[in-house]
Amino acid sequence: MFFFETQPWTNWLMWLIVFVLLIVLNELSRRSKWGGILFFVALPIILTFFVWPTTTKGTSVNDWFHYAKVYSSLAGCVGFWVVRHVKGASSKKWVLCFPPLILAINIAEAVARDFQIYGLHLNKEIFEGMMTVSGPWNVMNGIAGILNIITITGWFGICISKDKSKDMLWPDMLWFWIVAYDIWNFAYTYNCLPDHSWYCGLALLLAPTFAAFFIKKGAWLQHRAHTLALWCMFAMTYPAFIDESQFAVKSSHNTTALFIVSLIALIVNVIVFGYYINKIIKTKRNPLKDELYTDLDAYKEVKALAE
Repeated sequence: MFFFETQPWTNWLMWLIVFVLLIVLNELSRRSKWGGILFFVALPIILTFFVWPTTTKGTSVNDWFHYAKVYSSLAGCVGFWVVRHVKGASSKKWVLCFPPLILAINIAEAVARDFQIYGLHLNKEIFEGMMTVSGPWNVMNGIAGILNIITITGWFGICISKDKSKDMLWPDMLWFWIVAYDIWNFAYTYNCLPDHSWYCGLALLLAPTFAAFFIKKGAWLQHRAHTLALWCMFAMTYPAFIDESQFAVKSSHNTTALFIVSLIALIVNVIVFGYYINKIIKTKRNPLKDELYTDLDAYKEVKALAE
């Protein structure tokens, strides 16, 4: 394979199982107020004190980045739970800043990692448990991530769905931004977590996107936070699954593949940035304070689901 080492059909099947389980667990955690508390408060407390100190030792997930990622995603899940279920929270503008801010921080963590890998000048060397290759792809994708942060719009437009699940909807976060994010994030995992990217770069990204397109539209950020936290907790509890088991999938570490993936991420995010600038010029709106895409049918469809 061009992007990954050749693998048996069982690994394709396991990819599908991971993808489906992430969607199912996301549904369990989002449809119930108590499900959110169980998955994102009680379970992490148990894992933090009684499991991870042992399971992560000497593995590829025992570094600052993986701990930052799991706790930032959990902070997002808990914060989103508050926005959704605490009466009056969604009416306060300072509370509505939290979801975009945690998203921007999450992207910035990955951007910092891309630039860090570039600065290390690695040439198929083991870095924090994985063979890694530094190159211009890290810089290209770092720039793509910065553009992805800039094009986050409608910070105060987040609202709550009027159905029983009370999902956190973001009408101004539309499909083109989500696709640009997914391509950028896959490139990031392929650059910086190459031997984990089969699962955390493909299954983990496609699960919330599938949920946002086909199960609950407008709730992509909530889906993303839930699935990311669930995967990070699993990876830190069973790191051997992605490192040493028969289902572990290694990157090809092909420099051409690395370059192509990051180039596509940069091009797509430049296109979205261009559209973003064009919208600002035409509407004369502030993308931080105002919603930018209110004229689009996709925006109106999500807005109609809110209270």
